[in-house]
Amino acid sequence: MSEAARGSARGPASIQVIERMMTLLEALARSPEAASLKYLASATDLHPSTAHRILAAMTTARFVERQEAGTYRLGIRLLELGSIVKSRISVREVALPFMQALHETIGEAINLGARHDDEIVYIERTSSGRALVRVVYLVGGRAPLHLTSLGKLFLAADSPQQVRDYARRTGLPGKTPHSLTTLAALEKELDKVRRHGIAYDEEEAELGLKCVAAPIHDEEGHVVAALSVSAPADRNDAAWGAQVRKTAEAVSRALGYTGTNPQGMAAPHRR
Repeated sequence: MSEAARGSARGPASIQVIERMMTLLEALARSPEAASLKYLASATDLHPSTAHRILAAMTTARFVERQEAGTYRLGIRLLELGSIVKSRISVREVALPFMQALHETIGEAINLGARHDDEIVYIERTSSGRALVRVVYLVGGRAPLHLTSLGKLFLAADSPQQVRDYARRTGLPGKTPHSLTTLAALEKELDKVRRHGIAYDEEEAELGLKCVAAPIHDEEGHVVAALSVSAPADRNDAAWGAQVRKTAEAVSRALGYTGTNPQGMAAPHRR
């Protein structure tokens, strides 16, 4: 018998076993404590002998741990695999579908940025295709944190001393008459960001261009990236703040964040 024929012959049974493994794992995940064989068999509609056989195989593979009392819980191998998945997650790849959906709703440019030292780095952007002003910061571009709505979110996650250190290091250079170039002005602005969970750029990086941004958190609550909507000032819409925040929250959930923090400043970012 050929390899293809052998695979076809054992395919349905193998798939059934995999499906039963998945139902057992899901039942264990729902159980707050170690679960008995009787409970797991009942929860999955499996015969106890079938459940026991599959659990034994998963125990050998460390997907499940068997306790001395004859109960079962999820195994350490799942944590190891989860860590591998986490290390390979790209914020850009996760965020892009959400950015595209927001772009289709709003019709303006959506930006994704991350912090690098004292600058915001633009790592993705959907173009509005109808901008009437020159957009300085495109993908790969950088800007001082205090000049952009994206960057202000990272500064808002810093401690007061870290903000003062940032101001000292950079000197708070300005780009337009609207730029925040004093520590007092920056601190006042960051207080508003912390209270409202969104940040604005009121023509501070480029005359005629306004932006609104919301933070993206990882599973530990750190601000790891941020989303913004940018558009000419005459097309600015006050409703965008809620929309960009909702989208950023969806990206955060996709990254594993489960916290409830309406202000968006759950924990300081990782430097």
